[in-house]
Amino acid sequence: MFETSKIEISRSALVNNIQFIKKLIGDKCILSSVVKGNAYGHGIEQFIPIAEAAGINHFSVFSTDEAYRAKKVVQDSSTILIMGMLDFEQLEWAILNDIEFYVFDLKRLENAIKIAQKLKKLAIVHIEVETGMNRTGLTNGDLKKAVKLIKDNANHLFVKGLCTHYAGAESIANYLRVKNQLKTFKRTQKWLIKNGITPSLFHTACSAATVRYPDTQMDMVRIGIMQYGFWPSKETFITYLNSTKEKIDPLKRIISWKSQIMNITKVKTGEFVGYGTTYMAEYDMSIGTIPIGYSHGYSRSLSNQGRVLINETRVGVIGMINMNMLLVDITNVPNCQPGDTVTLIGNEGDLSISVSSFSELSSQLNYESLTRLPHSIPRKVVA
Repeated sequence: MFETSKIEISRSALVNNIQFIKKLIGDKCILSSVVKGNAYGHGIEQFIPIAEAAGINHFSVFSTDEAYRAKKVVQDSSTILIMGMLDFEQLEWAILNDIEFYVFDLKRLENAIKIAQKLKKLAIVHIEVETGMNRTGLTNGDLKKAVKLIKDNANHLFVKGLCTHYAGAESIANYLRVKNQLKTFKRTQKWLIKNGITPSLFHTACSAATVRYPDTQMDMVRIGIMQYGFWPSKETFITYLNSTKEKIDPLKRIISWKSQIMNITKVKTGEFVGYGTTYMAEYDMSIGTIPIGYSHGYSRSLSNQGRVLINETRVGVIGMINMNMLLVDITNVPNCQPGDTVTLIGNEGDLSISVSSFSELSSQLNYESLTRLPHSIPRKVVA
């Protein structure tokens, strides 16, 4: 290994999570695996093949560059859906390769028609409607114009889906807003069918909505964070626990992040450790240097707060996190030597460092901590 750390992705944990989610949504609902943000930091190229082996054949990405990476590793039978960024220049590649994509403004719809005409090939689109999030989506006025465009160009377009996105389904604070969004979507759905357009897929639910609002599941759900073993929020987890007799977490984290001890230093009582004066040794200490820093996604805000596992012992990060290094107190770690494994995220024996604890100490969301893990860290699939 040339790199200073590695990420391991557990195949068996993913299988467990997929089975749980499929049980939650039933056999008739499609599970679209959301792999945006480099598969939430897990690695698109490593994650998609094991997801396909677990029975997934639909993948949602944010942008064309992610779709391009996904296309290189998916099986021919799998579907790729772009939910966000897609330039005019990229539309031709998407249509040629049967990549499906959201249409949330008239310009994209018009451009898709032009390129589909040129290629003599159907553009497969999902109409995203604005229901109250006020981010992307066709408003009522634009939707009426879109319907005319679609009808006039039926030989160039296949309207496969109608969709929207909820503004914070993971929080009870957004309950009324989400409910109103669902009502708006259903009104739009009826109006669209009445006007002669009937998509084969209606989809609105993310991970949180799938759990907290079962009536949003419809024909397909777009599952991101849950497939990786994390709940969108504590509220979402509590909602699930209240719905089942077994009060245990059914999800398993599929990611581990590991490095090694680079160097061991002896420090006497009263000496400062690392940059500045943020940490003074209160006793004679052994200090382990780990070749990981904020350039690797280990937040500087974890200085004097973070925890790692070494030889099944939890130890604290001391001093300031550097660009490429962090220091830990290994005074009480038995038989500690340079080269010993350091678990930054994951399990050792009965101990674990969760992404949640890692995130909360650095004031980040799980999503943020995961997606900030650099692409350059090698990802390896393990059992």
